[in-house]
Amino acid sequence: MTQNIPTRVVATDAALALIATLQAEHGEVLFHQSGGCCDGSSPMCYAVGDYMLSDADVKLGEVGGAGFYMSPSQFEYWRHTALTLDVVPGRGGMFSLENGREVRFHIRSRIFSDAEVAALEAAEAQAA
Repeated sequence: MTQNIPTRVVATDAALALIATLQAEHGEVLFHQSGGCCDGSSPMCYAVGDYMLSDADVKLGEVGGAGFYMSPSQFEYWRHTALTLDVVPGRGGMFSLENGREVRFHIRSRIFSDAEVAALEAAEAQAA
């Protein structure tokens, strides 16, 4: 029996549209979930090559063709959480590509169910 492995990060239609706009302007982009420095806990969008990922950064998945990463310590805090990337009115993070558009990326979250956690843990154990 194959278990469905939950997706760690998804994006709303509004987020996907903004990602497509940013990709058209900047080429490939990636997201890094901020851990609280500078711009709070905003998801930050960068052109690939403008943000140096650590070898230890954890890739949660892809949204709109853009990788979504966070630091290992941040992942330990959020590992049982499903993330939804959205767009809301306001100013983007000072270093994030959406800055100056009067909208910003925003994370909504929910805790995985016990069954989802079990499926994720089984998939991680199998991959190890």
